[in-house]
Amino acid sequence: MNPYVLMILLSSLGLGTTLTFASSHWLLAWMGLEINTLAIVPLMAQYHHPRAVEATTKYFLIQATAAAMILFAGTTNAWISGEWDMNNMSSPIAATMIMIALALKIGLAPMHFWMPEVLQGLDLLTGLILSTWQKLAPLALIIQTAQAIDPLLLTTLGLMSTLAGGWGGLNQTQLRKILAYSSIAHMGWMIIVLQYAPQLTLIALGTYIFMTSAAFLTLKSASATKINTLAVIWPNNPTLTATTALVLLSLGGLPPLTGFMPKWLILQEMAKQGLPITATIMALAALLSLYFYLRLCYAMTLTISPNTTNSFTPWRAQMTQSSVPLALSTTIALGLLPVTPAILMLAT
Repeated sequence: MNPYVLMILLSSLGLGTTLTFASSHWLLAWMGLEINTLAIVPLMAQYHHPRAVEATTKYFLIQATAAAMILFAGTTNAWISGEWDMNNMSSPIAATMIMIALALKIGLAPMHFWMPEVLQGLDLLTGLILSTWQKLAPLALIIQTAQAIDPLLLTTLGLMSTLAGGWGGLNQTQLRKILAYSSIAHMGWMIIVLQYAPQLTLIALGTYIFMTSAAFLTLKSASATKINTLAVIWPNNPTLTATTALVLLSLGGLPPLTGFMPKWLILQEMAKQGLPITATIMALAALLSLYFYLRLCYAMTLTISPNTTNSFTPWRAQMTQSSVPLALSTTIALGLLPVTPAILMLAT
């Protein structure tokens, strides 16, 4: 892709998200979401592969549907209350419709079926943008309108997402689909605590972005898209293999890694709110996610490639990808747990 075109598209991504962040008017927020969608569509289809074009088409249709629902809900609220301010959601129907549309945008269960299929057809770097940056604007809108949304709806969406993210990833062999189900599960953790402690949602979002970035950048540097290809990473780069296994365990929420911090704080908050059954279900769903991360670690570190081809020596190939973002995201994904009190102090 032409560097100038790429710069325009990435700038438009930033502009759309910033516009949604800064707006309290439903029309401006809707415009920001549309700019975001239209900017990422060319990035998704840049390789002109039939699978990428199919994923782009699915993504565009889903986002267009969600955007139409947001516009309709904003219009309904303006008709009832007389103003477009998103902080004044006086209509329960409009608030519920907004939440369902935003859940469709970020892939919360039961509106999550598009996410694995779309991510499977994308390049790993584009998939990283879809899994991290594209979540920011809808989550900002959910946080701003959380007071008007039915708490039962938020709890139901959160629980269903954690369970769907855990169960859905168990029988997958494609790494991008596994990361998609991981994203669905993490979004569930963020949504369920939103009504009680929004700062914990922000902490969970920040740690999720760094852990997912480390996972995607590692798979990109290793050119791995299936579990079978993980077995040949060890002779290529033993250090990268060891850190990748730790990053995956951090995504699963295993102590003493960074991923344990948001799960620990969220479960603690749920217990404080008198919801032990909900907290128990979420903890059990986290065990499901941890299982398929352990599968990936087993494939990477405890197995070897079933066939050895003498003419193919990938460990001699030079890496062209910059290692600074990978090293930074990996370090953050592994070592933030000891500074949890400082992060809590900054968040509150």
